[in-house]
Amino acid sequence: MIPPRRSPALALVVDVVLVIVFAAIGRATHDGDVLGPFGSGLATTAWPFVAALLVGWLVTLAWRAPLAIVRTALPVWAVTVILGMALRAVSGQGVAVAFVIVAAITLALFLLGWRGVATLVARVRRARAR
Repeated sequence: MIPPRRSPALALVVDVVLVIVFAAIGRATHDGDVLGPFGSGLATTAWPFVAALLVGWLVTLAWRAPLAIVRTALPVWAVTVILGMALRAVSGQGVAVAFVIVAAITLALFLLGWRGVATLVARVRRARAR
C-alpha cells in the first residue's frame, strides 16, 4: 500500500469517506429512513461537509503534507466544521448547538484520528526497519 504522505489523493479519499460516514451515522441515529443511513437523504446531509472539506484542502494546500496534524488536519477540520455548518444553515438544514458540538468532536476524531494512527504506524515501521 502507498503511504498517504506519498499519495495525497488517497488521503483526500480517506477524508471524504470519513465525512460521508459521519453523515451516515447521523442519519442512522436520527432518521427513520427505511433504507437506513444510505437512503436518499445522505447526499443532502453530507454535501455541506464534503464541500467544506474540499475548501479546507484548497485553503491549506493539504496535498503538500496530507498527514500533518497541525499544518493540515487541524485547519482542514476547522474549515470543515465552520463552513459545513454555514452551508447547512444557508441550505435550510439545522445547526442546533448540540449538533455543532457533536459534529465538531466527531469530525475531529475522524479527520485528526486517522492521521494520528497513520503517523504512529509509520513510526513503528521505521523503528522495526532499523
